[in-house]
Amino acid sequence: MTETAPQKRRLIYTLVPVVIFAGLAVSLFFGLGGDPRELRSVLIGKPAPEFALPAIKGSNVPGLTSADLKSGGVTVVNIWASWCGPCRYEHPLLMELSKREDIRLVGINNKDAAANALSFLNTLGQPFAAIGADESGRVAIDWGGYGVPETFIIDGNGIIRFKWVGPLSPETLTGFLSEIEKAKQPLP
Repeated sequence: MTETAPQKRRLIYTLVPVVIFAGLAVSLFFGLGGDPRELRSVLIGKPAPEFALPAIKGSNVPGLTSADLKSGGVTVVNIWASWCGPCRYEHPLLMELSKREDIRLVGINNKDAAANALSFLNTLGQPFAAIGADESGRVAIDWGGYGVPETFIIDGNGIIRFKWVGPLSPETLTGFLSEIEKAKQPLP
């Protein structure tokens, strides 16, 4: 039995979209491989963006500036918000990180009402040595932020050494702590 021209055309019209979809699926699978929370940032290895953020209104914790990140020691910068569910999930780990004497933990409160941010911290604990209120979200964008939470490791010279997208978890903490240790070493 031989195929007619209309049957061949129908077969081609059926197969072409399937082949294109399969090629796209394979490309995306291999092109997006790796842990999505370890998104490379164009800022890795570069100075943290210049910024000056006021303290959260009503807070007794100071605001945050880019100059504060050149402390000579490692600084962990956590971008968070009270309306962020994953921020609530990672907060106990931030409380633990804040007890470490070899780092300074600071926060950037992103697009949040001061009263909500203070309520969040009063309920869950206040781990930050300084918190900048980024009411417009502009500073988070300058840092290459995708959303909240995001956490950056800054070396003593104010250079961004690592970026973590999403909440820190007990399962990811070991890897994050190893990045803190790397940030203590001079850049090659």
